[in-house]
Amino acid sequence: MAEMVEVIPNGTVTSPKGFLAGATYAGLKTYSPDKLDLGLLVSEKPSIAAGVFTTNKIVSPSVTLSKTHIKSGKAQAIVANSGCANTCVGNQGLKDAHEVVKLAAHHLGMIPEEVLICSTGVIGVELPMALIRKSISNINCTSDGGHQLAQAIMTTDTHPKEIAVSVKVNGKKITIGGIAKGSGMIHPNMATMLSFISTDALLEKNFLNDSLREAVNSSFNMIDVDGDQSTNDSVILLANGIADNEMVEFGTPAAKTFQAALNYVCIGLAKELARDGEGSTKLIEASVEGARNIDDARSIARSVVTSVLVKAAIHGNDPNWGRIMMAVGNCGVEVDESKIALYISDICIVEEGKPIPYFVDAVVAAMAGNDVSLKIQLNLGKGTATAWGSEMTEEYVTFNSAYTT
Repeated sequence: MAEMVEVIPNGTVTSPKGFLAGATYAGLKTYSPDKLDLGLLVSEKPSIAAGVFTTNKIVSPSVTLSKTHIKSGKAQAIVANSGCANTCVGNQGLKDAHEVVKLAAHHLGMIPEEVLICSTGVIGVELPMALIRKSISNINCTSDGGHQLAQAIMTTDTHPKEIAVSVKVNGKKITIGGIAKGSGMIHPNMATMLSFISTDALLEKNFLNDSLREAVNSSFNMIDVDGDQSTNDSVILLANGIADNEMVEFGTPAAKTFQAALNYVCIGLAKELARDGEGSTKLIEASVEGARNIDDARSIARSVVTSVLVKAAIHGNDPNWGRIMMAVGNCGVEVDESKIALYISDICIVEEGKPIPYFVDAVVAAMAGNDVSLKIQLNLGKGTATAWGSEMTEEYVTFNSAYTT
Protein backbone atom coordinates (compact mmCIF):
# COMPACT_ATOMS: atom_id res chain seq x y z
CA MET A 1 0.00 0.00 0.00
CA ALA A 2 2.88 2.40 0.74
CA GLU A 3 3.71 2.62 -2.97
CA MET A 4 0.32 4.27 -3.53
CA VAL A 5 1.24 7.16 -1.24
CA GLU A 6 2.53 10.34 -2.86
CA VAL A 7 4.70 12.48 -0.59
CA ILE A 8 3.97 16.21 -0.94
CA PRO A 9 7.14 18.34 -1.14
CA ASN A 10 7.39 20.73 1.83
CA GLY A 11 4.14 19.23 3.12
CA THR A 12 2.75 20.05 6.52
CA VAL A 13 -0.41 19.92 8.63
CA THR A 14 -2.09 22.60 6.51
CA SER A 15 -1.53 20.73 3.23
CA PRO A 16 -5.00 19.09 3.35
CA LYS A 17 -7.83 21.27 2.04
CA GLY A 18 -9.51 23.57 4.53
CA PHE A 19 -6.85 23.68 7.24
CA LEU A 20 -5.15 26.87 8.42
CA ALA A 21 -2.52 27.49 11.08
CA GLY A 22 -0.36 30.20 12.54
CA ALA A 23 1.86 31.07 15.49
CA THR A 24 3.38 33.94 17.41
CA TYR A 25 6.01 34.60 20.04
CA ALA A 26 4.23 35.23 23.34
CA GLY A 27 7.22 35.13 25.70
CA LEU A 28 6.79 31.62 27.13
CA LYS A 29 10.31 30.75 25.96
CA THR A 30 13.52 32.76 26.11
CA TYR A 31 13.52 35.25 23.25
CA SER A 32 15.40 34.87 20.02
CA PRO A 33 14.45 36.40 16.65
CA ASP A 34 13.13 33.15 15.15
CA LYS A 35 11.29 31.72 18.17
CA LEU A 36 7.56 31.00 18.27
CA ASP A 37 5.74 29.52 21.26
CA LEU A 38 1.97 29.90 20.84
CA GLY A 39 0.02 28.60 17.86
CA LEU A 40 -3.30 27.53 16.40
CA LEU A 41 -4.51 24.86 14.00
CA VAL A 42 -8.02 25.40 12.65
CA SER A 43 -10.32 23.74 10.14
CA GLU A 44 -12.48 25.98 7.99
CA LYS A 45 -15.43 23.70 8.73
CA PRO A 46 -16.35 21.50 11.71
CA SER A 47 -14.38 18.25 11.83
CA ILE A 48 -14.65 14.89 13.44
CA ALA A 49 -11.79 14.30 15.83
CA ALA A 50 -9.91 11.53 17.59
CA GLY A 51 -7.09 11.63 20.11
CA VAL A 52 -4.63 9.37 21.90
CA PHE A 53 -3.14 10.71 25.11
CA THR A 54 -0.51 9.94 27.74
CA THR A 55 -1.03 7.03 30.11
CA ASN A 56 1.17 8.65 32.77
CA LYS A 57 -0.76 8.90 36.04
CA ILE A 58 0.44 12.49 36.45
CA VAL A 59 -1.44 14.36 33.74
CA SER A 60 -1.42 17.95 32.53
CA PRO A 61 -4.76 19.76 32.90
CA SER A 62 -4.33 20.66 29.23
CA VAL A 63 -4.64 16.94 28.45
CA THR A 64 -7.58 16.62 30.84
CA LEU A 65 -9.51 19.39 29.10
CA SER A 66 -8.75 18.10 25.59
CA LYS A 67 -9.91 14.60 26.58
CA THR A 68 -13.16 16.13 27.86
CA HIS A 69 -13.80 18.15 24.70
CA ILE A 70 -12.90 15.35 22.29
CA LYS A 71 -15.42 12.95 23.84
CA SER A 72 -18.01 14.50 21.52
CA GLY A 73 -16.02 13.21 18.56
CA LYS A 74 -15.88 16.73 17.14
CA ALA A 75 -13.39 19.60 17.18
CA GLN A 76 -12.48 22.45 14.88
CA ALA A 77 -9.27 23.88 16.35
CA ILE A 78 -6.24 23.18 18.52
CA VAL A 79 -4.41 25.81 20.55
CA ALA A 80 -0.88 24.84 21.55
CA ASN A 81 1.93 26.33 23.57
CA SER A 82 5.53 25.36 24.24
CA GLY A 83 7.80 26.40 27.09
CA CYS A 84 5.34 25.42 29.83
CA ALA A 85 3.76 22.01 30.40
CA ASN A 86 0.96 23.33 32.63
CA THR A 87 1.50 20.30 34.88
CA CYS A 88 1.75 19.92 38.68
CA VAL A 89 0.40 23.43 39.32
CA GLY A 90 -2.76 22.50 41.23
CA ASN A 91 -6.27 23.63 40.35
CA GLN A 92 -4.89 26.71 38.60
CA GLY A 93 -3.76 24.54 35.71
CA LEU A 94 -7.29 23.55 34.73
CA LYS A 95 -8.58 27.11 35.20
CA ASP A 96 -5.83 28.40 32.92
CA ALA A 97 -6.48 25.70 30.32
CA HIS A 98 -10.16 26.70 30.22
CA GLU A 99 -9.21 30.34 29.79
CA VAL A 100 -6.74 29.64 26.97
CA VAL A 101 -9.42 27.66 25.14
CA LYS A 102 -11.92 30.49 25.60
CA LEU A 103 -9.39 33.02 24.29
CA ALA A 104 -8.68 30.86 21.24
CA ALA A 105 -12.37 30.28 20.59
CA HIS A 106 -13.11 34.01 20.77
CA HIS A 107 -10.25 34.77 18.38
CA LEU A 108 -11.53 32.17 15.90
CA GLY A 109 -15.25 32.86 16.29
CA MET A 110 -16.04 29.45 17.78
CA ILE A 111 -17.40 28.04 21.01
CA PRO A 112 -14.82 26.75 23.55
CA GLU A 113 -16.04 23.16 23.29
CA GLU A 114 -14.82 23.08 19.67
CA VAL A 115 -11.23 23.85 20.72
CA LEU A 116 -8.61 21.43 22.09
CA ILE A 117 -5.49 22.49 24.00
CA CYS A 118 -1.97 21.06 24.13
CA SER A 119 0.96 22.27 26.24
CA THR A 120 4.59 21.20 26.36
CA GLY A 121 7.63 22.37 28.29
CA VAL A 122 8.84 22.52 31.87
CA ILE A 123 6.70 20.81 34.53
CA GLY A 124 5.71 22.77 37.64
CA VAL A 125 5.29 26.16 35.98
CA GLU A 126 1.93 27.91 35.59
CA LEU A 127 0.88 29.17 32.19
CA PRO A 128 1.80 32.88 31.94
CA MET A 129 -1.76 33.97 31.28
CA ALA A 130 -0.99 37.69 30.99
CA LEU A 131 1.34 36.96 28.07
CA ILE A 132 -1.14 34.59 26.43
CA ARG A 133 -4.04 37.05 26.78
CA LYS A 134 -1.93 39.72 25.15
CA SER A 135 -0.58 37.58 22.32
CA ILE A 136 -3.21 35.13 21.11
CA SER A 137 -4.95 37.70 18.94
CA ASN A 138 -1.64 38.20 17.08
CA ILE A 139 -1.91 34.75 15.51
CA ASN A 140 -2.80 34.98 11.83
CA CYS A 141 -3.89 31.59 10.49
CA THR A 142 -3.04 30.88 6.84
CA SER A 143 -2.91 27.93 4.47
CA ASP A 144 0.88 27.67 4.81
CA GLY A 145 0.98 28.39 8.54
CA GLY A 146 1.62 24.75 9.41
CA HIS A 147 5.34 25.47 9.18
CA GLN A 148 4.99 28.16 11.85
CA LEU A 149 2.96 25.89 14.10
CA ALA A 150 5.53 23.10 13.76
CA GLN A 151 8.18 25.54 14.94
CA ALA A 152 6.02 26.90 17.76
CA ILE A 153 5.56 23.54 19.50
CA MET A 154 9.29 22.74 19.60
CA THR A 155 11.12 22.53 22.94
CA THR A 156 14.51 20.80 22.79
CA ASP A 157 13.93 19.75 19.18
CA THR A 158 16.68 20.74 16.78
CA HIS A 159 14.26 21.11 13.86
CA PRO A 160 10.53 20.98 13.06
CA LYS A 161 8.98 17.64 12.08
CA GLU A 162 6.46 17.87 9.21
CA ILE A 163 5.03 15.63 6.51
CA ALA A 164 2.09 15.41 4.12
CA VAL A 165 0.96 12.78 1.65
CA SER A 166 -1.85 12.32 -0.83
CA VAL A 167 -3.55 9.11 -1.94
CA LYS A 168 -6.52 8.14 -4.10
CA VAL A 169 -9.57 6.91 -2.16
CA ASN A 170 -12.47 5.69 -4.31
CA GLY A 171 -11.13 7.78 -7.18
CA LYS A 172 -10.81 10.98 -5.12
CA LYS A 173 -7.49 12.44 -4.00
CA ILE A 174 -7.34 12.91 -0.25
CA THR A 175 -4.48 14.44 1.72
CA ILE A 176 -3.11 13.72 5.19
CA GLY A 177 -0.69 16.15 6.85
CA GLY A 178 1.03 16.15 10.19
CA ILE A 179 3.51 17.82 12.50
CA ALA A 180 5.16 16.58 15.69
CA LYS A 181 7.58 17.66 18.39
CA GLY A 182 9.70 15.79 20.87
CA SER A 183 13.31 14.77 21.41
CA GLY A 184 13.54 13.80 25.08
CA MET A 185 11.38 12.04 27.68
CA ILE A 186 10.38 9.67 24.87
CA HIS A 187 9.32 6.08 25.47
CA PRO A 188 6.70 3.63 24.20
CA ASN A 189 3.20 4.71 25.22
CA MET A 190 4.14 7.92 23.46
CA ALA A 191 6.58 10.52 24.62
CA THR A 192 7.14 14.16 25.58
CA MET A 193 5.52 14.68 22.29
CA LEU A 194 2.70 16.42 20.56
CA SER A 195 1.47 15.48 17.11
CA PHE A 196 -1.32 17.12 15.16
CA ILE A 197 -2.61 15.30 12.09
CA SER A 198 -5.17 16.63 9.63
CA THR A 199 -7.00 15.17 6.68
CA ASP A 200 -9.58 16.42 4.21
CA ALA A 201 -10.95 12.88 3.83
CA LEU A 202 -14.56 12.07 4.71
CA LEU A 203 -14.34 9.35 7.35
CA GLU A 204 -16.82 7.46 9.50
CA LYS A 205 -16.30 8.49 13.12
CA ASN A 206 -15.67 5.05 14.63
CA PHE A 207 -13.27 4.21 11.82
CA LEU A 208 -11.39 7.45 12.52
CA ASN A 209 -10.84 6.46 16.16
CA ASP A 210 -9.67 2.94 15.37
CA SER A 211 -7.52 4.10 12.47
CA LEU A 212 -5.67 6.61 14.65
CA ARG A 213 -5.10 4.09 17.42
CA GLU A 214 -3.71 1.54 14.98
CA ALA A 215 -1.41 4.15 13.45
CA VAL A 216 -0.17 5.25 16.89
CA ASN A 217 0.49 1.65 17.94
CA SER A 218 2.63 1.17 14.84
CA SER A 219 4.53 4.43 15.17
CA PHE A 220 4.59 6.71 18.21
CA ASN A 221 4.24 3.74 20.57
CA MET A 222 7.26 2.10 18.93
CA ILE A 223 9.91 4.75 19.63
CA ASP A 224 12.26 5.37 22.51
CA VAL A 225 14.89 7.94 23.46
CA ASP A 226 15.37 7.63 27.20
CA GLY A 227 12.73 5.37 28.75
CA ASP A 228 10.70 8.20 30.29
CA GLN A 229 7.08 8.96 29.42
CA SER A 230 5.74 12.50 29.57
CA THR A 231 2.70 13.92 31.34
CA ASN A 232 1.50 15.78 28.23
CA ASP A 233 1.60 13.32 25.32
CA SER A 234 -1.13 14.01 22.77
CA VAL A 235 -1.77 12.84 19.23
CA ILE A 236 -4.85 14.45 17.68
CA LEU A 237 -6.41 13.79 14.28
CA LEU A 238 -8.93 16.15 12.67
CA ALA A 239 -10.90 15.13 9.56
CA ASN A 240 -13.04 17.79 7.84
CA GLY A 241 -14.34 15.84 4.81
CA ILE A 242 -13.69 18.67 2.35
CA ALA A 243 -12.19 16.24 -0.21
CA ASP A 244 -15.80 15.11 -0.77
CA ASN A 245 -14.85 11.47 -1.23
CA GLU A 246 -17.25 8.61 -0.60
CA MET A 247 -17.25 8.04 3.17
CA VAL A 248 -14.49 5.68 4.29
CA GLU A 249 -15.82 2.92 6.54
CA PHE A 250 -14.56 -0.29 8.13
CA GLY A 251 -13.86 -3.31 5.96
CA THR A 252 -13.54 -1.55 2.61
CA PRO A 253 -10.56 -1.24 0.23
CA ALA A 254 -10.73 2.52 0.89
CA ALA A 255 -10.22 1.86 4.61
CA LYS A 256 -7.03 -0.12 3.91
CA THR A 257 -5.75 2.61 1.62
CA PHE A 258 -6.42 5.36 4.17
CA GLN A 259 -4.87 3.30 6.98
CA ALA A 260 -1.70 2.75 4.96
CA ALA A 261 -1.41 6.47 4.26
CA LEU A 262 -2.03 7.42 7.90
CA ASN A 263 0.53 4.84 9.05
CA TYR A 264 3.03 6.33 6.60
CA VAL A 265 2.55 9.81 8.06
CA CYS A 266 2.75 8.67 11.68
CA ILE A 267 5.77 6.42 11.15
CA GLY A 268 7.56 9.20 9.28
CA LEU A 269 7.00 11.61 12.16
CA ALA A 270 7.86 9.01 14.80
CA LYS A 271 11.18 8.19 13.15
CA GLU A 272 12.07 11.88 13.07
CA LEU A 273 11.35 12.14 16.80
CA ALA A 274 13.65 9.21 17.53
CA ARG A 275 16.33 10.51 15.18
CA ASP A 276 16.24 13.89 16.94
CA GLY A 277 16.74 12.40 20.42
CA GLU A 278 18.63 14.75 22.71
CA GLY A 279 22.33 14.46 21.97
CA SER A 280 21.81 11.66 19.47
CA THR A 281 23.51 11.32 16.09
CA LYS A 282 22.00 7.97 15.04
CA LEU A 283 18.65 6.32 14.44
CA ILE A 284 18.36 2.73 15.62
CA GLU A 285 15.83 0.57 13.79
CA ALA A 286 15.03 -2.79 15.40
CA SER A 287 12.96 -5.16 13.27
CA VAL A 288 11.57 -8.38 14.69
CA GLU A 289 10.47 -11.15 12.35
CA GLY A 290 9.05 -14.59 12.94
CA ALA A 291 7.40 -13.86 16.29
CA ARG A 292 4.35 -15.84 17.38
CA ASN A 293 2.17 -12.74 16.99
CA ILE A 294 2.41 -8.98 16.49
CA ASP A 295 2.18 -8.23 20.22
CA ASP A 296 5.24 -10.39 20.94
CA ALA A 297 7.09 -8.78 18.04
CA ARG A 298 6.29 -5.28 19.28
CA SER A 299 7.35 -6.10 22.85
CA ILE A 300 10.72 -7.43 21.73
CA ALA A 301 11.40 -4.60 19.27
CA ARG A 302 10.61 -2.02 21.96
CA SER A 303 12.80 -3.85 24.48
CA VAL A 304 15.77 -3.66 22.12
CA VAL A 305 15.52 0.06 21.34
CA THR A 306 14.81 0.85 25.02
CA SER A 307 17.89 -0.92 26.39
CA VAL A 308 20.45 1.59 27.62
CA LEU A 309 23.20 -0.97 27.09
CA VAL A 310 22.17 -1.48 23.45
CA LYS A 311 21.99 2.29 22.98
CA ALA A 312 25.48 2.72 24.45
CA ALA A 313 26.87 -0.01 22.20
CA ILE A 314 25.37 1.65 19.14
CA HIS A 315 26.91 4.96 20.18
CA GLY A 316 30.33 3.33 20.38
CA ASN A 317 29.93 1.33 17.14
CA ASP A 318 30.41 -1.79 19.27
CA PRO A 319 28.86 -4.98 17.79
CA ASN A 320 28.14 -6.33 21.27
CA TRP A 321 25.40 -8.69 20.14
CA GLY A 322 25.05 -10.19 23.62
CA ARG A 323 23.29 -7.00 24.69
CA ILE A 324 20.76 -7.45 21.90
CA MET A 325 20.09 -11.02 23.01
CA MET A 326 19.72 -9.79 26.58
CA ALA A 327 17.10 -7.27 25.47
CA VAL A 328 15.23 -9.91 23.44
CA GLY A 329 14.89 -12.09 26.53
CA ASN A 330 14.24 -9.24 28.93
CA CYS A 331 10.65 -8.35 28.02
CA GLY A 332 8.77 -11.42 29.22
CA VAL A 333 8.05 -12.91 25.79
CA GLU A 334 8.76 -16.63 25.42
CA VAL A 335 11.41 -17.30 22.77
CA ASP A 336 13.53 -20.26 21.66
CA GLU A 337 17.19 -19.26 21.89
CA SER A 338 18.25 -22.05 19.52
CA LYS A 339 16.15 -20.54 16.69
CA ILE A 340 17.27 -16.90 16.93
CA ALA A 341 19.26 -15.16 14.20
CA LEU A 342 20.64 -11.62 14.59
CA TYR A 343 21.73 -9.11 11.96
CA ILE A 344 23.47 -5.76 12.46
CA SER A 345 23.16 -3.50 9.40
CA ASP A 346 22.27 -6.57 7.29
CA ILE A 347 25.35 -8.50 8.42
CA CYS A 348 24.43 -11.82 10.04
CA ILE A 349 26.33 -12.36 13.28
CA VAL A 350 24.22 -14.98 15.06
CA GLU A 351 22.44 -18.09 13.76
CA GLU A 352 20.56 -20.66 15.83
CA GLY A 353 21.37 -18.64 18.94
CA LYS A 354 25.14 -18.91 18.44
CA PRO A 355 27.73 -16.55 16.94
CA ILE A 356 28.98 -17.22 13.43
CA PRO A 357 32.25 -15.97 11.91
CA TYR A 358 32.04 -12.37 10.75
CA PHE A 359 34.50 -9.60 9.96
CA VAL A 360 34.34 -7.34 13.03
CA ASP A 361 35.79 -4.29 11.27
CA ALA A 362 33.06 -4.50 8.62
CA VAL A 363 30.33 -4.45 11.28
CA VAL A 364 32.01 -1.58 13.13
CA ALA A 365 32.19 0.39 9.89
CA ALA A 366 28.53 -0.33 9.12
CA MET A 367 27.53 0.89 12.59
CA ALA A 368 29.34 4.20 12.07
CA GLY A 369 26.59 5.56 9.84
CA ASN A 370 23.61 7.69 10.81
CA ASP A 371 21.23 4.72 10.57
CA VAL A 372 21.88 1.41 12.31
CA SER A 373 19.51 -1.49 11.66
CA LEU A 374 19.09 -4.49 13.93
CA LYS A 375 17.10 -7.49 12.71
CA ILE A 376 15.99 -10.26 15.04
CA GLN A 377 14.60 -13.39 13.36
CA LEU A 378 12.83 -15.59 15.94
CA ASN A 379 11.63 -18.33 13.56
CA LEU A 380 8.51 -19.01 15.66
CA GLY A 381 5.65 -17.59 13.59
CA LYS A 382 4.55 -14.74 11.32
CA GLY A 383 4.48 -11.78 13.73
CA THR A 384 6.55 -8.76 12.67
CA ALA A 385 7.15 -5.31 14.13
CA THR A 386 9.65 -2.47 13.97
CA ALA A 387 10.72 -0.01 16.66
CA TRP A 388 12.99 3.02 16.47
CA GLY A 389 15.26 4.62 19.02
CA SER A 390 18.22 6.90 19.56
CA GLU A 391 21.65 6.07 20.89
CA MET A 392 22.75 7.04 24.41
CA THR A 393 25.40 9.77 24.35
CA GLU A 394 27.45 11.85 26.73
CA GLU A 395 25.63 14.89 25.33
CA TYR A 396 22.29 13.51 26.51
CA VAL A 397 23.51 13.31 30.10
CA THR A 398 25.14 16.75 29.94
CA PHE A 399 22.03 18.36 28.49
CA ASN A 400 19.60 16.85 30.97
CA SER A 401 21.82 17.48 33.99
CA ALA A 402 21.21 21.23 33.54
CA TYR A 403 17.84 21.36 31.76
CA THR A 404 16.20 23.94 34.04
CA THR A 405 19.30 25.78 35.26
